[in-house]
Amino acid sequence: MADDASRKRKVRGKKIRASREQKEGRRAKKELARSAASVGELNGDSPLADPETVVPEPFVETDAVRTLQERITGWLEADQPIHLIGPTGCGKTALALSAAAERGRPVVWLNGDEAVDTAALVGSHAGGERYEEHDQYVGGVDKKTQIVRERWVDNPLSVAVQEGATLVYNEFSRSDPAAHNVLLSVFEEGVLERPGKRGEDRTIDVHPEFRAILTSNDAEYAGVHEQQDALLDRFVGVHVDYYDAETEREIVAAHVDLSADDIATVVETTRALRDEFEIVVGTRAAITAAKGLAVFDGQGEPREAGGFDDETLTNVFTDVLAPKIAGDGEGNIDELRTQIVETI
Repeated sequence: MADDASRKRKVRGKKIRASREQKEGRRAKKELARSAASVGELNGDSPLADPETVVPEPFVETDAVRTLQERITGWLEADQPIHLIGPTGCGKTALALSAAAERGRPVVWLNGDEAVDTAALVGSHAGGERYEEHDQYVGGVDKKTQIVRERWVDNPLSVAVQEGATLVYNEFSRSDPAAHNVLLSVFEEGVLERPGKRGEDRTIDVHPEFRAILTSNDAEYAGVHEQQDALLDRFVGVHVDYYDAETEREIVAAHVDLSADDIATVVETTRALRDEFEIVVGTRAAITAAKGLAVFDGQGEPREAGGFDDETLTNVFTDVLAPKIAGDGEGNIDELRTQIVETI
């Protein structure tokens, strides 16, 4: 066990303040920055984001988290693309964004799904611009020439490789593997080809500061595609699992205003259910359960620490985990509740 000093909770390297006003102030500043970035995208501006605006709020650093961060940043310094793999709700995305921000370079975000194709990565033609030129060779004679110019719009990968940004490709394995053929030349030859674009700038030399962090759920999750070996061979894979109990308590405490004893109860219950169930019971579930317990137990009235009764815990965790078996029938909900009761 680490000593008390090493277990102190940190948010982005600073001790968590007890003041909720300070937390809300930091959150408001980041929301304002994100809103400004969204407006820029709607106006056709670059998807580049300032690194300070992408760090999750709050972000907890313990010894376990810092160890993973150092592995990731070390591989990035070695110019290796990183593939973070692990169960849902274990903090892969937060870890990727934090590591990207630490580089101090602009960050480009991309979320994978079935709709992502090559054009969604590298760009495409977005219609044409039509205009007329007027030439008056002889008095009273006006010659009109219509000119159509195709307008090309770059997408996240093209922007990132040109600007030397850190690309954070979330849910990478949910995209069709065919869309990722363009990545082979990026990581092997340092060149990005933009299919569909004509002329000398069809290819882009990759900026020396370009880096990529990809996140994926484990292979057994629904909707996950098996990616091509030729591409996977060019990644460094870092497995991210659920953190130790101490770190999970720190993470939950950073999100919910509950006593240390109450948070310990939530995390202990979450970890017990995780061991018993086949469904995923991640750290995100612990945060959600803690938020529910803060509302439902005592209806917001002051309460002594550690005052959750078994029925309240059962009700809250049943609600939190029920969506994972949605569509399986009412009987399975009853079975879920029974298992939670037995575990608690």
